[in-house]
Amino acid sequence: MSFSNVPTLTHELVKLEQLGQHHSGDLAENVGNLWEIWYTHIPSPNEMNAEIERRLSLQQKGSMAPFAVVDTKTNQAVGMTTYMNIDEPNRRLEIGSTWISEKVQRTGLNQAMKLLMLSYAFEQLDCIAVEFRTHIQNMQSRTGIAGLGAKQDGILRSHQIDRFGNPRDTVCFSIIASEWPSVKLELISCVGGPALAN
Repeated sequence: MSFSNVPTLTHELVKLEQLGQHHSGDLAENVGNLWEIWYTHIPSPNEMNAEIERRLSLQQKGSMAPFAVVDTKTNQAVGMTTYMNIDEPNRRLEIGSTWISEKVQRTGLNQAMKLLMLSYAFEQLDCIAVEFRTHIQNMQSRTGIAGLGAKQDGILRSHQIDRFGNPRDTVCFSIIASEWPSVKLELISCVGGPALAN
């Protein structure tokens, strides 16, 4: 699971490509007020360059594969997502550190993005499981993850310290390899397919 070069993943609605500083302007423009939501870790426009650098640094260390989320209708970067918590010996990883602009929420773009990332994880990387984690208070994220067909594995209590210095509970979900065929069919029925990797 080497991610020194992040694959480009393409769908009619969205393209996922290697994140770089050239995406910073679009991302700063499209983040809107999402960064103000207290239970998220979404960068503000002024923090965008530093967040991109942080993700690229983790990529160099082999612990993250950072993507820019590009809306194919506008060719603008409208969010970020990653493969993270990469566990190569056990063929597991997490899809996380994701945000997309409110402009493209509820358009099918998120489902298409997940179709691409899950397809690559299960069909190219031969993962046995893909994880998703979110703040216990982030009901929109929890509903969206469950809507993909992921099962809730449990809650990690006082899992992390949030940006305000308070303990955070984290809800953990996963999709396992045996569930992937039915999950894939459901996603394709929603947003079309197939997923493509370059």
